[in-house]
Amino acid sequence: MAKRKVYVKVLIMQDENGEIQPLQIVWDDGKSYEVDKVIYKCRASSTKVGGTGIRYTVRISGKETFLYFSEDENRWFMEGKC
Repeated sequence: MAKRKVYVKVLIMQDENGEIQPLQIVWDDGKSYEVDKVIYKCRASSTKVGGTGIRYTVRISGKETFLYFSEDENRWFMEGKC
């Protein structure tokens, strides 16, 4: 199945050291999803939809997925189904 880049709103918490913790994602249709856990964070590219930045491996509703912060565009995106 083809994928598309979906820009999302992200509610974050930033600590006194500047570390960012995503707490909630609002999808392009307005539905919101709580981030249960941030599993891993690294600099990476999306091979499915293109784009680079900070990739957060997160758990949402028991499923692992990727959330990206594009430093070039200063916004968040995810890989969505077409």
